[in-house]
Amino acid sequence: MAVISLFFLLFPQADLLVASLFYVPSGGFPAAKSFWEQVLYYSVPYGLMVLYGAAAFLWLFNAVFNRNVMRFTGRKLLYVLLVLGIGSGLIVNALLKEHWGRARPVETVVFGGHKTFSPAFVPVSGQVGNSFSCGHASGAFALLAFARLARRRRLWSMLVLGYGAVVGVARMAAGGHFLSDVAVSFFIMYIVTEMLYAILFPPKETP
Repeated sequence: MAVISLFFLLFPQADLLVASLFYVPSGGFPAAKSFWEQVLYYSVPYGLMVLYGAAAFLWLFNAVFNRNVMRFTGRKLLYVLLVLGIGSGLIVNALLKEHWGRARPVETVVFGGHKTFSPAFVPVSGQVGNSFSCGHASGAFALLAFARLARRRRLWSMLVLGYGAVVGVARMAAGGHFLSDVAVSFFIMYIVTEMLYAILFPPKETP
């Protein structure tokens, strides 16, 4: 994350270059509101609702009927909830998006808007903007917590990374986020996932 952060600080034009790939001067960002973009956009909130609801139901079923289906304990439920709540909810959406002031690509003067472009990691005062970092990508990458608990961890992790990347591309194609917004959301969610796992599931002490 330090390397990526330094890169986008030194070369902020990279964000503009990638955003320009999805921009048409006469039509803005054509992918915005398209069918596939909307499917990916709404797949995150509704998908998370279904998945976390199923996780809560599975834990409740095990607790009430004294079962151990998929070995899903209360600690595992707490883990996946904390990853989403702290990583995506608190850090990305509550702290960064609401207070950073970075304008979305579609809002900047470069792409036909009226707001000033600002590099990643540089907070902007006096400007309302919710671009940094990407909330939808952070929600998609929150599924890394479930992958961390899965038996075939590598396979599920790759699937989650692929899904998060596709969601990120969709948000960029719609003019909603820059590449650095998506990259930062990934690193935040990965770090939170691993730190909380180390805290809640410490390695067993050897005799």
